[in-house]
Amino acid sequence: MDLTALSKKRNYIVIGLVALFTVLALWVRLIPMAGLTASGEVNLLGNDAWYNFRQVELLVANGLAYAWFDPMTLYPTGDTIHWGPLFTTIAAVFTILTGASTPPEMAVAASMIPAFMGAAMVPLVYLIGRRLADWKSGLFAAAFMAFVGGAYFYRSIFGFLDHHIAETLFATIFALAYIVAISKGREQSVDLRSVETLKRPAILGAVAGVAYLLGLFVMPTMILFALIVAIYTLFQFIFDAWQGRESADLLVINTVLFAVATVGLLIFGLKHEGFGFARYSLGHVLSYLLIIAGTWALYLLARVTKERPKYIYPLSLLGISVFGLIGMMIVAPDIYAIFVSNFLGFFGQSAQILTVMEAAPWSFEKAWYAFGYGLVLMAGGLAVLGYGAVAKRRPEHLFVLVWSALLLISTWRHLRYEYYLAVNVALLAGLCAGTVFDWGWKGLATSRTRVQPQKEETNTGKGKKKNTPKKSEKKASGPDPMQILGMIITGILSIAFIFTSAQANIGFSESMGLYGGMNHPDDQQWQEALFWMNEHTPDPGVDYYQIYEKEGFQYPPESYGVMSWWDYGHFITTIAHRIPNANPFQHGVVGPNGVAAFFVTGDEDEAVRIMEADGTKYIMTDYKMDNTAVFDAMATWDDPVNKSAPYKPYFLFQDPGNPGTFQTAQMYGPAYFESMTSKLHNFDGSMVEPSQVLYVEYAEAGASGYSMPVITNAGMMNATEAEAKVGAFNANAKSGMKAAIYGTGSRVDLPPEKVPALHHFRLVFESSGSILSALYPGTPDIKNVKVFEYVQGARIKGEGTIEVDLVTNTGRAFTYRQESVNGEFVVPYSTTGTSYDVKATGPYRIVGTGTTVDVPENAVMQGLVVGA
Repeated sequence: MDLTALSKKRNYIVIGLVALFTVLALWVRLIPMAGLTASGEVNLLGNDAWYNFRQVELLVANGLAYAWFDPMTLYPTGDTIHWGPLFTTIAAVFTILTGASTPPEMAVAASMIPAFMGAAMVPLVYLIGRRLADWKSGLFAAAFMAFVGGAYFYRSIFGFLDHHIAETLFATIFALAYIVAISKGREQSVDLRSVETLKRPAILGAVAGVAYLLGLFVMPTMILFALIVAIYTLFQFIFDAWQGRESADLLVINTVLFAVATVGLLIFGLKHEGFGFARYSLGHVLSYLLIIAGTWALYLLARVTKERPKYIYPLSLLGISVFGLIGMMIVAPDIYAIFVSNFLGFFGQSAQILTVMEAAPWSFEKAWYAFGYGLVLMAGGLAVLGYGAVAKRRPEHLFVLVWSALLLISTWRHLRYEYYLAVNVALLAGLCAGTVFDWGWKGLATSRTRVQPQKEETNTGKGKKKNTPKKSEKKASGPDPMQILGMIITGILSIAFIFTSAQANIGFSESMGLYGGMNHPDDQQWQEALFWMNEHTPDPGVDYYQIYEKEGFQYPPESYGVMSWWDYGHFITTIAHRIPNANPFQHGVVGPNGVAAFFVTGDEDEAVRIMEADGTKYIMTDYKMDNTAVFDAMATWDDPVNKSAPYKPYFLFQDPGNPGTFQTAQMYGPAYFESMTSKLHNFDGSMVEPSQVLYVEYAEAGASGYSMPVITNAGMMNATEAEAKVGAFNANAKSGMKAAIYGTGSRVDLPPEKVPALHHFRLVFESSGSILSALYPGTPDIKNVKVFEYVQGARIKGEGTIEVDLVTNTGRAFTYRQESVNGEFVVPYSTTGTSYDVKATGPYRIVGTGTTVDVPENAVMQGLVVGA
């Protein structure tokens, strides 16, 4: 093989390989496309993707004007949008260029943008890898970027129409621009008095500033990279001062960069009040100006201490920082509080936030599942960066080291940053692999070189020349075993990283095509209910495609809200074209009128108060809200201290198959069955008497020697028998021992105590599927998704128990029963005149009296008195 000729064509080979990796990255991300588009309906992955699609619809319908306020979510106030417009504008422009006009066509076009952006990351990471090392590291990084998995891959596939991949793309573009700026800026000496020497760092800083603005216009959390720059700048000034070097180039770069960012943001406009970093607020401007001021302070302090001992500069910084923070706390406590609260917002954790999947903390298991062998290579890349930053004094290596370290910390605190970290994993893994192979290959090349002794002609003085050997040169040694071993191990790790990631990604893409989005049985049930809501409930009077200004906006009289858990808010907006009371921005969730308080309360009067305060007409429930961790999340949002303990307490019990060890069990207490969620979803608002219950004897927490109570005896039995046993046991129980009655998660239809009927809520629709009856044989036919209407309730005079038989839209029959209160019944179901497909099969009956009463629809809606 002619290596010289091959070397001349290296650039073409590298370009070809990067193009190949890019095509492969795009291909694996488009695999779900066929499955997600098969139904002909809009089909997207994740919750937020649905709201991004709504934004695309608004942009296309309004000449690419962006809506910063949306009255189609968070009734009765509407919501201010905190996302930036860049991602959805790109998707909308592409949608227009493709000629897509119907919602399904627009969804297909827009859904391709995440895949395109994911593919674009491949050449981008190659450029960074080449800048940090050489083309070999760049190629490895590009190959790894094409296949790196975890949350990053999910957020860059077809159908995941969310801004996450755009955040990653434009943040990485900024990182490349800043790396070029700080490396190129040091190539010539900078004199602040010489305009000529200022040009290069100023231009580089301006380019980095524009790149930063692009990331900022995707999402305000781009400020995280301003923090990365600030930390890097601090370390770089300390290193430079230690080496006796002025950092005028970095001073100019940072000043211009954040001046451009500040001016650009002010031109763009401060869209939100306050100082929050997660909003387009004055907090960003203040932060950028502080970074500029901080860079100048670092520079001036370095000049002042230049002739002093080296340790004076870092010690001076430490002292100034400590006294500066104390001074800020005293002199400007409001500003200090702003930065502390924003810092906690980025890196802090609360019981409520931990219920959100992407805000949960990372773990080693999650890390390995996402990146696998790439983490091993990443560790090697960190070592390479550390060596380059310290021994070779390369500023770009220090910057990437800080960038990677901060993202590792951020991801460890909040899982959502994993899709940012994927870039660093691929990049550092590539840097490690490229460095090892470069080191090993050069060693092999040297070992193959053999210097042969040469003869030298000398004149003997007799007209003859004599060949005399030159001084013998030492032959090169053989291959270094460590170099060979290093290449082998790195090669195996690299292949394993790519192979396992590619295999997982292909499998994941295929599964998303089959079961992702509305192809999943659960979401199909939601789609069924939302289509029904769109067609069979009153129009709320707000134009879905119109952009409204927040100032002066008032809802029309016919408007109303739809109550559901926040997970489903964007579904309600985008599919049903109705207005949710809460949304996946986690707005409308907490507080006395929040949806969390509504769904866990056991007091119907309190539930009615919340309905009136929120202007709610319909409630949507599903089996997850009723009988999975979603209920626990609702309880935690309502009460972050006690969480779900009042409703579903945990117990320990001995493992029958492994004596001496314990397992946990979650009991379902009376408070759970009396919650609005259970009353609605399990019992359709009807009164229910206890029948079979779970009798439990246990040692209380502490008395058992454990942090949870320990079950000593348990069994299902008749409610009357169980009540008698509880009374008898507790009357003679030893200290720390107790007995109680509970229900179980497998039979949510069997409450431990009587559950009173609801007077103001009626079932109007239910989906066709029933996962609970499939999971737990013997459970009644409780449908996956249900829709209820809030009504005044008709009033009937009488005593005792009243009941009416009903048939739902799916053909399921049930009986609504209610006990009188103060000589009156307040009933939510009409027997005549309803427009819904949940209908009574006859009149109400007052049990044991022979009295029957017909209830017209208007009586239920207006709270009229009917009957005798």
